Amino acid sequence: MQLSIQGISKTYPNGVRAIDDIHLEIKAGMFGLLGPNGAGKSSLMRTIATLQAPDSGTVLFQGKNIFEDKTTFRKSLGYLPQEFGVYPKETAVSLLDYFGVLKGIASKTERRNAIERVLALTNLTDVRNKRVSTYSGGMRQRFGIAQLLLNNPSVIIVDEPTAGLDPSERTRFLNVLRTVGNENIVIFSTHLVEDVKELCHEMAIVDKGKIRVKTSPKKATDGLRGMIWEAPESESTVKQADTILSKRFNEDNQTLIRVYAKNQPSPEFTSVNAKLEDFYFLTLNQ
Repeated sequence: MQLSIQGISKTYPNGVRAIDDIHLEIKAGMFGLLGPNGAGKSSLMRTIATLQAPDSGTVLFQGKNIFEDKTTFRKSLGYLPQEFGVYPKETAVSLLDYFGVLKGIASKTERRNAIERVLALTNLTDVRNKRVSTYSGGMRQRFGIAQLLLNNPSVIIVDEPTAGLDPSERTRFLNVLRTVGNENIVIFSTHLVEDVKELCHEMAIVDKGKIRVKTSPKKATDGLRGMIWEAPESESTVKQADTILSKRFNEDNQTLIRVYAKNQPSPEFTSVNAKLEDFYFLTLNQ
């Protein structure tokens, strides 16, 4: 199973070039699309979901152009945007039944079985008869996953799904994605480095509409081994550091700078283990 993104670009009428000649090959598993807000992630997601056409380039799924037969591709697609609305008076069961009809599941028995399956998978069985409008943010996101799984999609797109979730709901949501991400192509867009670290087999960093790098979280951190250093912030250490990646406070409320350097910048610096966050900031700085 493979999704091939071949040189797609998109410029909006206001002149913003949201996608700039992107090439990606994505296979089954969890693929993280990491980048800051406004980097072009959502524009890329909407294009892959066939909600907008690119100005140039194309996307192939199993060797077929998805824009030449959108209906067929959409039968294999599950999409969860950043925000989605629900009918305020409808329960989870009634809404899922409605979505099942829209997805072409004509048989009532098949719809009922599919609804039971996705409710169990997303841990929503106990609240199946409650209005979705009363759900917490995390429950509503899990409902979003439930509705996209009704038709057993091969390609799943989730756009910034953990933004605003509390830690416990975030964990529940990520566990659901882990469950469905083994045999399907799951493209997971986020600006949170921790989400990609915990979830994804492969990743790409996107910024200003371009793919800066494609790698795996493990390769990214392994490649920085012995090159990340920390020291107390001072005029001297800042001067010695060519590439400052981030700053943090230690237990004594002292500011530490975290830097990238192939060799120890000065005796004040201590070698520390590389994190995916270091690779992310280094890529954006470059």
